[in-house]
Amino acid sequence: GFVSIGGPAECVLDECALTPCGAMQTCEDPDTSVHSERDFICTCTADTSIKRTGAAAKCTHDECSNVPCGTTQECIDPNPSSTSTGDYWCVCVNGVRAMGGPATCEMDECTVNGNP
Repeated sequence: GFVSIGGPAECVLDECALTPCGAMQTCEDPDTSVHSERDFICTCTADTSIKRTGAAAKCTHDECSNVPCGTTQECIDPNPSSTSTGDYWCVCVNGVRAMGGPATCEMDECTVNGNP
């Protein structure tokens, strides 16, 4: 776009007009001159400490990505919001579960092998 009030037109490039940050984020373009590109700042609305310049911010955090339950248990993170921590579940094959850390998966080998 451009702006002209009583003189030559001044070109303006507001990168936030194209909504580069996406949903659940705010966008700020501190310098709208045509010579300033990729300087827009995306900020997560749920956690304003999470920001990124020139691209959308990562506003989610899957606690299971670090494999906190080990490789023998399933990890379930019901709320991957960046502000939600410690609410993941570790689930054993036999259904035993624990929140926020590995579950104690005790199995009766006799029952598993079909012996009474």
